[in-house]
Amino acid sequence: MNPSSDLVNKLWRRAAILRKDGVTYFQYVTELTYLLFLKMLKEQGHEKGYVPEAYNWDSLRNREGTDLLDHYRDMLVKLGTDKTPGVHRQVIAIFANASTFIRTPVNLDTLIKTIDELDWYSSERDSFGDLYEGLLQKMAEETKKGAGQYFTPRVLINAIVELMDPQPGEVIQDPAIGTGGFIIAADTHIRTKTDNYFDLIERAQTFQTRDAYHGIENVLDTYRLLLMNLHLHGVQTSHISLADTLSPAGAAMKPADLILTNPPFGPAGGRPSRDDLTITHSVSSYQLPFVEHCLRALKPGGRAAIVVPDNVLFEDGKGKQLRQKIMDEADLHTILRLPTGIFYAQGVKTNVIFMTKAKKEGATGTTKAVWIYDLRANRPSFGKTAPLTLAHLQPFMDAYRAKRREDEGEEGRFRCFSREEITSRGDNLDISWLRDDSESRDIGEPEDIAAEIMAELQIAMASIETLTAELASEEEDEAAPVAAE
Repeated sequence: MNPSSDLVNKLWRRAAILRKDGVTYFQYVTELTYLLFLKMLKEQGHEKGYVPEAYNWDSLRNREGTDLLDHYRDMLVKLGTDKTPGVHRQVIAIFANASTFIRTPVNLDTLIKTIDELDWYSSERDSFGDLYEGLLQKMAEETKKGAGQYFTPRVLINAIVELMDPQPGEVIQDPAIGTGGFIIAADTHIRTKTDNYFDLIERAQTFQTRDAYHGIENVLDTYRLLLMNLHLHGVQTSHISLADTLSPAGAAMKPADLILTNPPFGPAGGRPSRDDLTITHSVSSYQLPFVEHCLRALKPGGRAAIVVPDNVLFEDGKGKQLRQKIMDEADLHTILRLPTGIFYAQGVKTNVIFMTKAKKEGATGTTKAVWIYDLRANRPSFGKTAPLTLAHLQPFMDAYRAKRREDEGEEGRFRCFSREEITSRGDNLDISWLRDDSESRDIGEPEDIAAEIMAELQIAMASIETLTAELASEEEDEAAPVAAE
């Protein structure tokens, strides 16, 4: 058994104790973030310079009862402020506005002892990171509402990163970074190719450790998990910020050679507050503005792989205009139709779009054909009990990398559609050709079905809001006075 998996299971069993104390799965992982970070500093000998002695791991181990809980509450406050001497800025970011959800001292004591007694330390660089990734996945599996907004299955991330093949020296961006899966996988990929950066000259090493990775996350609690995850995997965070990509902060991101992202789905709660999104500036949902951001944020010749819901492929109005802009200014060469159920809280149908921006600014007619791989039709719904594996993705990966791609015809899963054919379809890219025998599909658990219905409703509401905004904008234009010539 994988040692990290064994440790994850042991730690996760403790969640049941805190559930009785009213602690949710998300709160449990957040609580573990604080404790595991302190434990990691002790095991790796990094406490000095990061936390003052009064608030290190041993300061918890040497207390019990109400004294322990009171000290822990005080510790969370003190480590989250720059007013406390001896606290590293990374620690302040992770513990910012931190508070405990634990109300019973004995539960805190049990959790500390469990972490302290586990034989979990290894000199392997990713040992702590693997453990934490496992906890994030457990949380996503158990949390049906909302988890999929920030957790992308790592098997899908790894497959995408392998296909996009990030290179040393590239600026790599995730504008919806979540818990950091894409950036961590990209860094791991590059480290593997360069003997942990040792094959690079000093200047290139400095770039990789300081300037290669850029990302934005706009939810504080998720940002906390993100910083912890990046830190455990040894990834720099100097260009990772807590902000809104659909605000001027997103417009200010450094142009990227490669974008890897899974933007949030559903209503955004308001229009983008940046003026460079010329097509989606009035759209009050997440997915379309994020896709336009990706197109604009790429350098000439830059590449992107973006997870999107089906409506991005078929939505009329602004959606159609955005697809036309993408196919004009970039080569939208491949679409992967993903099976359902792989995003734990998102039963909505999803795809991965792969594109390469034209090397010349202002290019038109860049997309000549779009290849579509259907991994959805006649597939059972994936989920907690039937997870997506690399074996499921391998046929697509082989087809994607083939030196000479072959259209498999109406009976196959990989087909090519010319730009002219797409135009004749009204630039609708939601193309399916395989007959989907629904009787062969696994219906799934009731909670999975409910999550899928909720996700579909969120997408539908976002589309309605977009249409309403477009109609209102047209009415305003018609009512505007015409300037005298």
